[in-house]
Amino acid sequence: MERGGGGGGDEMMMTSGATGRIVPVFRSVLSRRALLRLAVALHSLFLWLVLLVGGGGGRRRRADAGEAAVEPGGKVGRTSTRRRAAEEDDVRRRRALAEEVAMVEDADGEALRRSATFVVPGARMNALFCRVWAPVAAEMRGILVIIHGLNEHSGRYLHFAEQLTTCGFGVYAMDWIGHGGSDGLHGYVPSLDYVVEDIEVLLDKIMLDNPGVPCFLLGHSTGGAVVLKASLFPRIRAKLEGIILTSPALRVKPAHPIVGAVAPIFSLVAPKLQFKGANKRGIPVSRDPAALLAKYSDPLVYTGPIRVRTGHEILRISSYLLRNLKKVTVPFMVLHGTADRVTDPLASQDLYNEASSKHKDVRLYDGFLHDLLFEPERDEIAADIIGWMERMLPLQTKTSREMQ
Repeated sequence: MERGGGGGGDEMMMTSGATGRIVPVFRSVLSRRALLRLAVALHSLFLWLVLLVGGGGGRRRRADAGEAAVEPGGKVGRTSTRRRAAEEDDVRRRRALAEEVAMVEDADGEALRRSATFVVPGARMNALFCRVWAPVAAEMRGILVIIHGLNEHSGRYLHFAEQLTTCGFGVYAMDWIGHGGSDGLHGYVPSLDYVVEDIEVLLDKIMLDNPGVPCFLLGHSTGGAVVLKASLFPRIRAKLEGIILTSPALRVKPAHPIVGAVAPIFSLVAPKLQFKGANKRGIPVSRDPAALLAKYSDPLVYTGPIRVRTGHEILRISSYLLRNLKKVTVPFMVLHGTADRVTDPLASQDLYNEASSKHKDVRLYDGFLHDLLFEPERDEIAADIIGWMERMLPLQTKTSREMQ
């Protein structure tokens, strides 16, 4: 989603996040009065649907399975079954593709690290596809868990993972629900709170497998918003030495109040609906043409229009975080390109200014775009992140001694 810009007409701009594809939802050619009438009509339609479903629910519950199969609703049931089967087939296809993604970039350094993929049950017993890279020779100094951005997947972070393992850090990366090799409709996120819960499940597994190893979280874009929200829960905060946020989606607002009013209704009535008519030119997210080509030709990167519920969830988490910036106490580093047109770099500065964290750092890179770890200066960005993690480790050791 793109933040509101100056000039032009009022409109809500929705982007897939992967393609930078912009979809105008409400254009300024609609007057305020017309938008209000539309909102009232949609609200009435929603209430009608609720009453219709509620009124028929008792009769349907009284029908046994055999009766339900021959009633008119059976056609809907068969359609739903076909959709579920198609979704499951797509998950199997994506998981097979995820398994084929290279886990080694530097063949000469292959003997210095081990890597693997695995599937872990999520908070709702949904299958989460994960990756792990770890140095072979030395004990891990710490672990970084990577939470990718909207519509991409964990396999894209191989280069960064190898830089981390070279410096003695282990790396875990998880595909969210509806992304990469994980369960769910491709590009659809029923709730970003589900991603928060799945992060906690993965953290518990990591800490069980690696007792005593300091753990950090990194989130990119919408993944950064999810990581920041996760850190506000005391039980998750207690597991972390710090978090790193690259281009976090912290300030995402509809261009008109009516849009904010109808978004929850749309997300309930037609949550999986895709906004059509996307701008094919998109928004550039990297200054490296090779990185852009690799991203948009990747079959595991979702490039379709954003789904209604997913867009609403981004609005919802952004609103929550803006109201709670002062409650942030976790050590953090936030990085943003000043030329980012997908998320707002000024919101990252606001996070730094308002957060209550004792240890915090902000890096604004002049002229850099959205995908910082895929910019031409990606190695310098990675070095900044690794350097910050290394500075945080002595603080963890000091805290442990003080508690003894």
